[in-house]
Amino acid sequence: MDAERAARIVEALQTRNVFAHVKLPHAGLTRHGIRVVLTGGREAVWDTDGTAGLEAQVMRDGMLVGFVPSIPGSENFGDAQIVEAIATADYDRAGAASRPATPRDRVAAAPRPGTVSAPPSPLGLAARLRRTLRD
Repeated sequence: MDAERAARIVEALQTRNVFAHVKLPHAGLTRHGIRVVLTGGREAVWDTDGTAGLEAQVMRDGMLVGFVPSIPGSENFGDAQIVEAIATADYDRAGAASRPATPRDRVAAAPRPGTVSAPPSPLGLAARLRRTLRD
């Protein structure tokens, strides 16, 4: 999105008490986005990837911890619809998609004796990045 539209949307979000800022483009790019500060040290970055639809990456300390998938029909949204989508997004559900497993999750997922277990599911992006950076 262009700088003027991003500024209008941020202003509208701020009137709704959403802690939002214009996300400046990286060097050589002209697309601006919206950065929304969330609880737990997270932030959601909206509309910076160059796709037509509206979606967000949820980040913590520069690491991807979740995402808000592309909203169907959002490529035709007006400013008011974009503001509504960003202000009402379920960021906690988005972050849960790639949160680290807790001990309780591991016990619940353990196969019962005498049952055939399914092959492990592939690692998500956040887990692969954590593993790569740890090694």
